[in-house]
Amino acid sequence: MSGIIYDARLIKAMEGLQMLGEYAGEEQSFIDELWSGLIMDSEMMTEFVYYLDNHCILDRVKVQGYGLSDMYFHLMWQYNVMHDLGKNNSDCDKERIMLHAFADVMAMKKEPEKYISRFDDRGLDKFI
Repeated sequence: MSGIIYDARLIKAMEGLQMLGEYAGEEQSFIDELWSGLIMDSEMMTEFVYYLDNHCILDRVKVQGYGLSDMYFHLMWQYNVMHDLGKNNSDCDKERIMLHAFADVMAMKKEPEKYISRFDDRGLDKFI
């Protein structure tokens, strides 16, 4: 037994993702896909574990200068535009938006042009 190293962080991260996903009302397929992406991307896994532990992000992963916080606020802005409220109410589930921010940043790492144009179209880069 002395040669076995057991790291429970990934199990805790998987359980945390499952709980957040269920709380946010996400489909199991979305949760599974997000988990697969996190497993393959150690930087994003580090961000996610930090988020689970601290309920805030490190925001260290950047794609052409944009990171998790940018994606989170972009998704929040989209929610507000679609609901035409201009503010966040109780229907706006921030945990759900954060999970989608993680998924979108991982997708942005694969196809930066597709996602960066969304920020540029809004002029978000002018506020940073």
